[in-house]
Amino acid sequence: MTVPSTPRPRTRTSLAAELRELGVRPGSVLLVHSSLRPLGWVCGGPHAVVLALRDALGPDGTLVVPTHTPDNTDPATWRNPPVPHEWWPVIRDEMPGFDPAATPSRWMGVIAEAVRTWPGACRSDHPQVSFAAVGPRAEEIVAGHARAGMLGDESPLARLYDLDGDVLLLGVGHDSNTSLHLAEYRRPEPPRERVGAAVRTADGGREWAWWEDVVLDESDFDLLGEDLDATGVVRRGRVGSAECRLMRQRGAVDFAVEWLIGNR
Repeated sequence: MTVPSTPRPRTRTSLAAELRELGVRPGSVLLVHSSLRPLGWVCGGPHAVVLALRDALGPDGTLVVPTHTPDNTDPATWRNPPVPHEWWPVIRDEMPGFDPAATPSRWMGVIAEAVRTWPGACRSDHPQVSFAAVGPRAEEIVAGHARAGMLGDESPLARLYDLDGDVLLLGVGHDSNTSLHLAEYRRPEPPRERVGAAVRTADGGREWAWWEDVVLDESDFDLLGEDLDATGVVRRGRVGSAECRLMRQRGAVDFAVEWLIGNR
């Protein structure tokens, strides 16, 4: 982001004030999906954004981000780009096992990566869809993340639901709203598929593991999100130059369950 494209510098102070104005609740649990570029030029970059989020939440609030690793998946399913069939066994044999302390997230953005590496951050031990959190409820949120049912009732998304947390889409749309996947698990008889990833073993080695899980499909989340916006439960505003959405996660998930039942 070049300086001339931003009317004025965005700072920790200005971003925190705009987050409070949008409705971020002090002391709450907040799941943030984000992109830095739409915010404009930020003095301090992603580090300043994390500080602003923590300022808005206050010392009793907990910040949560997705730290997913979608490259640690079965290469037979890769499409962008696909890899040759003869590569598949090599990838399954050689992909490093997921390590929550060391494995970087992929395609989650620099703000999420800043939280993942923040002092005192906790991260869930899921080889594909881990979450990281900072704050008083961090360990409670990320603990016990089941491998199967990875975005279901034994995931950090469900802990956020139990704690009546919020979701902030910071410069991104509903297609990035991972909480809507929790609704996929809660609709009747969702389709399932075989899923694989490289995991660590008890002796410090690695192996390729398979499990059965719900088929995740965000292809209609933009349409779902338009209808969710129309209910009035989503607060919309700007933080920096970015269009943002803030919502209570329970309301969004409950609406999405009924929407998916009626539209899929």
